[in-house]
Amino acid sequence: LQEIVRKMRERATVYKEKLKDPVLSSPEGSPTKCPVKEDAEAKPEEDHYCDMLCCKFKKPPLKNYMKHLQLPESIDSYTDRRYVAWLMLVTVAYNWNCWFIPLRFVFPYQTPSNTIYWFTMDILCDIYYLCDLLIFQPRVQFLRGGDIISDRVEMKKFYHSSMKFRLDVVSVLPFDILYFFFGFNPAFRANRMLKHNTFFEFNDRLEAILDKAYIYRVIRTTGYLLFILHINACLYYWASDYEGLGSTRWVYDGKGNMYLRCYYWAVRTLITIGGLPEPQTLFEIVFQLLNFFLGVFVFSSLIGQMRDVIGAATAGQNYYRSCMDNTVSYMNTYSIPRVVQNRVRTWYEYTWDSQGMLDESELLEQMPTKMQLAIAIDVNFAIVNKVDLFKGCDTQMIYDMLLRLKSIVYLPGDFVCKKGEIGREMYIIKQGEVQVLGGPDGTKVLVTLRAGAVFGEISLLAAGGGNRRTADVVAHGFANLFILDKKTLNEILVHYPDSEKLLMKKAKVLLKTKGKPAPGPPVQQPRGLASLFGHKQETPKLFKAMLGGQGKEGLTRLLQLKRQQDIQKKQKQRKSKGKKDKPEREEKKPVEPAASSAPPAQKEEPNGGAKPKPAVLHRGTTNESLIISMSPSPRAGEGEILKVEVKEKNKK
Repeated sequence: LQEIVRKMRERATVYKEKLKDPVLSSPEGSPTKCPVKEDAEAKPEEDHYCDMLCCKFKKPPLKNYMKHLQLPESIDSYTDRRYVAWLMLVTVAYNWNCWFIPLRFVFPYQTPSNTIYWFTMDILCDIYYLCDLLIFQPRVQFLRGGDIISDRVEMKKFYHSSMKFRLDVVSVLPFDILYFFFGFNPAFRANRMLKHNTFFEFNDRLEAILDKAYIYRVIRTTGYLLFILHINACLYYWASDYEGLGSTRWVYDGKGNMYLRCYYWAVRTLITIGGLPEPQTLFEIVFQLLNFFLGVFVFSSLIGQMRDVIGAATAGQNYYRSCMDNTVSYMNTYSIPRVVQNRVRTWYEYTWDSQGMLDESELLEQMPTKMQLAIAIDVNFAIVNKVDLFKGCDTQMIYDMLLRLKSIVYLPGDFVCKKGEIGREMYIIKQGEVQVLGGPDGTKVLVTLRAGAVFGEISLLAAGGGNRRTADVVAHGFANLFILDKKTLNEILVHYPDSEKLLMKKAKVLLKTKGKPAPGPPVQQPRGLASLFGHKQETPKLFKAMLGGQGKEGLTRLLQLKRQQDIQKKQKQRKSKGKKDKPEREEKKPVEPAASSAPPAQKEEPNGGAKPKPAVLHRGTTNESLIISMSPSPRAGEGEILKVEVKEKNKK
């Protein structure tokens, strides 16, 4: 009964804590929910099939395509990928005009036989220009006083009042109608090259969404150089045509591919290679001087820009090399052992290869706190949210904790923590594996923890001596761990008292369960009143020893004693019948006090089948004896019950 009362009190305490703090998990398993059949309730979608030849395949309806193609009321130029794709089309049209209008104006590549093809491409480029002017640009959002304006009327007014609108209008003016008066002269389309704002806007938007933007910067800078050489080649052919092809040694002689020959001359002149024929006339001398001057200025600017692009792309790697060289120089100065130097080099190489930087915090420090939090949530929140210790805590507290996590890389064989040392940090495995060592010699692998596992969380909230490490933890391979120390957590909990109380409760529960043997396979816990009555306990070893043996031998002896007692009772019953025939006067004689202390002697009747008297166990006095008996148990499946009775002799 005392055991049942104790279990009832424990059960009441558990449910009382559950009602006070519903965040703590219940000790009983929750019933599984029956799956609800929602397929029948869902409305079946209409299927669209298309028959083609002998095949029949499913295709989405046309309205789905139209929904994707429909333009929104306002366009965010920083995040809308469709707007970037449209800018790419306009940029292609702009580059077509920039490259081919000078080419067609100078070189005799436009002839009456192919004019229709050039004219078709010109009309297509003009369509792109008009769509950008009338449809896309009036829908682009803009900022006014820090507010994002997305009103249709306001966006139109802002675009129409900008310089970009004026240049776009000039770039689409139809000077092509002069073809009817002066013929198909590409010079009338020179205004198409004024739409340069769209080209630079596309470069900015594309660099913002590329993972390796420096590659595009190198390609763009190379394109600038090729375009300047292209313009220089066109000018050289125009100058040669102005003076007459082949009239002097300096001009183009009209042999070979005219464009390649002129481009070759432009490369050697603009890059100041030299080795070209000397100019003969005044016009040639002035032209060559201007060409040399512009070549030195433009080429040096492009080379410097190329150097900046490549230098920015390799700045991180140069910093890594500089740090590694300084560290190696320091270790050589103080004669650090070669083994330690090799481990330091390995750490530098692995950290750079895995992260692309040596310290992530340096990159995040340049950003505002909100942006740091947004990045930390995407990277680390899923890992921290799995920690049982922090489940149920304030979400804002977890956000503040994410900003304080420190990332550390451990090499293979490094001790993360050692047994017996005072724990001041909690570890979260971001990448890699660690092994918990134990055993008599401390080399046995007890468990292997992988990415997402947490250990050392008790050390954050334990007080006194409860925060000492109980085992050695070693990095199995390269392991990247997040560390949160106790001081940082205490600074955070000052602002969240409710979360602090919850963490203290969970810490007490973890400390109580600390040191218990690892649980075996999951066993379903009894529910209701069944939890008050445990399983039948095993017979104590001391009581088994009293039986004189174990197994079948002990039961055989007990049965023999029981049979001897039954025979003794039958003999007493027979003697009592014989005494009834004696006179009553003998029964009423006074009893002497001396005889009362000794019992009357009993004579055994000769009986061949009778067994010897049962042995009597004394407890230090002759007035008491033990009677041992076996009887079947009233409960099914429990066997027999052993009874030990103490009997005192009646005084006469």
